[in-house]
Amino acid sequence: MQNRVRTRLSASTLARTLSGVAPAALVLLMAAPVPAPVRAQEAPAAPSLSGLAVPAGEEQGRMLVESDTLIYDIDDETIAAVGNVVIYYGDYTLVADRVDVESRTERVRASGGVELTDAAGTVVRAEALDLTDDLREGVIDALQIVTAQNTAFNADRARRTEGDVTELENGIYLPCVDCDGVPGRKPVWQIKAKRIIHRQGERTITFRQTTFEFLGVPIAYVPAFTAPDPTVRRKSGFLAPRPSYDGDRGVGVVAPYFYALAPNMDVTFSPGFYSNQGVLLDAEFRHRVVNGAYSIRVAGLRQGDPTAFEETSGNRLYRGSFSSTGKFTINDRWTWGWDLAVATDRSFFDDYDRPEADDDVAVNDVFLEGVDGRNRFEAHAYGFFVQQEDSNEAGAPEQDVSLQAKQPVVHPVIDHEIYADEPVAGGEFSVRSNVTSLTRAKDDIFEFETGPDTRLRGAAGTFTRASVDALWRRRLVDGLGQVFTPFAYVRGDVFFTAPEDGSALGLGDGDVAVRAMPAVGLEYSYPILFQSAIGSTVIEPTAQLIVRPNETETGDIPNEDAQSLVFDATSLFDYDKFSGYDRAEGGTRLNVGFRYSTQFNNGFSLTGTVGQSIHLAGTNSFQTDTAYDTGADSGLESDASDYVASLNINTSRGLLFGASTRFDEETFDPNRVTAQVVGLAGPLTTAVTYAFLREQPELGIDEDRSELQAAASLRLDTHWRLFGATRFDIGNDNFVRHAFGVGYDDEAFSFSLAYSEDKTRTTGEATDRTIYLRLGFRTLGDINGSFDVMQ
Repeated sequence: MQNRVRTRLSASTLARTLSGVAPAALVLLMAAPVPAPVRAQEAPAAPSLSGLAVPAGEEQGRMLVESDTLIYDIDDETIAAVGNVVIYYGDYTLVADRVDVESRTERVRASGGVELTDAAGTVVRAEALDLTDDLREGVIDALQIVTAQNTAFNADRARRTEGDVTELENGIYLPCVDCDGVPGRKPVWQIKAKRIIHRQGERTITFRQTTFEFLGVPIAYVPAFTAPDPTVRRKSGFLAPRPSYDGDRGVGVVAPYFYALAPNMDVTFSPGFYSNQGVLLDAEFRHRVVNGAYSIRVAGLRQGDPTAFEETSGNRLYRGSFSSTGKFTINDRWTWGWDLAVATDRSFFDDYDRPEADDDVAVNDVFLEGVDGRNRFEAHAYGFFVQQEDSNEAGAPEQDVSLQAKQPVVHPVIDHEIYADEPVAGGEFSVRSNVTSLTRAKDDIFEFETGPDTRLRGAAGTFTRASVDALWRRRLVDGLGQVFTPFAYVRGDVFFTAPEDGSALGLGDGDVAVRAMPAVGLEYSYPILFQSAIGSTVIEPTAQLIVRPNETETGDIPNEDAQSLVFDATSLFDYDKFSGYDRAEGGTRLNVGFRYSTQFNNGFSLTGTVGQSIHLAGTNSFQTDTAYDTGADSGLESDASDYVASLNINTSRGLLFGASTRFDEETFDPNRVTAQVVGLAGPLTTAVTYAFLREQPELGIDEDRSELQAAASLRLDTHWRLFGATRFDIGNDNFVRHAFGVGYDDEAFSFSLAYSEDKTRTTGEATDRTIYLRLGFRTLGDINGSFDVMQ
């Protein structure tokens, strides 16, 4: 039996010549097709190969050669490694049946199952290769390149000339190999080219007679085009177009063009043409610096038919917008930045499907943030740009007309939270502080549809509040397992008020109000464990007593951040059930309840909470009558609150259930219910949500509200799926929204087509019908479009 040869050679003639094999083959990777130009913030889809070539004559270390036989021919000045050849050189591994090195002709040849692997995981396969040791000339037959990203490139032959030009014949680009992990599975699309010429010095690839095939059918042909090679991280060029149709805009298409100004700076021009309105100019500038990045985007047009938007504020000749984002690090703890968006009118973002049109209000924010462990600091200055239309109804009160004038300018809101590093009196000690200052031009008053009552949502004027809240608590467990948690906190607030003349609060100019709220309390719980053959159960009765004086200044101060009040099982044991600093809960209160959990051996689990909050002494803050009516119909306005409960079930077999409810403390009728069931059964995923809210006349809700939402996704096979969602208004007995569609997903291609229909709650008539289309091509990008359906 012949022994296997294993030898190490220094970087002499053999090492220098063989070292050319790896870089020469790897250079061919740069002939792979390139996706659409990449933005400054994005990483390239293909690997960068610059710097891989080994300079001729430069020693790169030792080479390890393994083979069945190593033949030296001194007369012909050749060396041959024959039989199961493996060559290790730096980060490269070359496998072949035979490798011949001719020192006289300065050529290296490899044949028989040639396979080269680099450190990045890229694999180059070929039947044979013949290269000069200086990489200037060479031929590789039956080439296949598989990258670490699982993309591939095949060619009948690759020829290298002039030292930096590689030409491939009959090349095919594949977005995946053994797609979706299935051996032999081919992608649904591929790109073919008769000739591909890579000029390494210019870092360009020229494609000749290129065909794009989908499901084996040629659907696009390009005689010739040039693209950057994968070593180019960012290159100017066109991006995927975005078609659309809208009844007011007409047929439209946006054709973005990416322009790389510098390695850290670029701009994208996205002009859009609409058959009814003309050309919309749009440009976004992006700049990355050492400590962060920012962007600026402007858009505008001269409308061809302003009357198409006569029902909105878009009925004007010139329209446009400005937006900008930025975020910068000061050091490893501090960052600052901004997020801004404004437009010439309130409906521009929505009318032209701008990315800022996600909400009814665009939030403009300038911020400073700091984080040090658990300690946090945040400062924000806010301005709100309304995207809803004003009320134009005859007889509407003046204060209800200008929605924009009702929005405050916040200048600023500052939150600071710190925790003591060491225990204080054996417990945890923390301090929170908040400063809020804002100005509003007009009162924000909600007028009920029926009856003469109104509710204040925001007062006109300038208001500033500074608050400090210090909290101490300690957890103690006795020998029986009883848990005692004593706690104490003190809250101090100073209000500076400067209301506008005629403000709904009726305060005097320059008024100053001071408020203090000390509190002491004790929380007691006794978790009791029951174990059996089927699982374990924990029942934990809990009681929480809080003693404090009455809340002061309730009717004479603004309430901007504490109007949202939802009393349920999650807030049952909150020390202060108001959501913000403008209100401070007062009076002595007892919160009692049971926490329950069961864990069965088969994985089934059940958790729940039930309880009630009882006002014992002093003035009930939630019963106090103010212009904001925050506590009205909250379930906390009576001395004995409504009962709250929650239940969560996990079957561990694809079925989840969660519910939260609030029951009337006298009649046990449900006042608020939310429930959701999520199921996963084989290829079907479903979710059903139910919501109920009893009438709240004092808050302007004159009748019970209830609705049902359902969503489902059905996977037909490995790649195809159906999906849909609906929303049903039970009170008005009609559907509010439908959406359904079909999707396809695999490693190389994704597709979805969906239809959406929005309706009014009262009449059930459709107000918006839209078709959404998305095509995704791996490494090339996505094509998205939306099309309004004629009414």
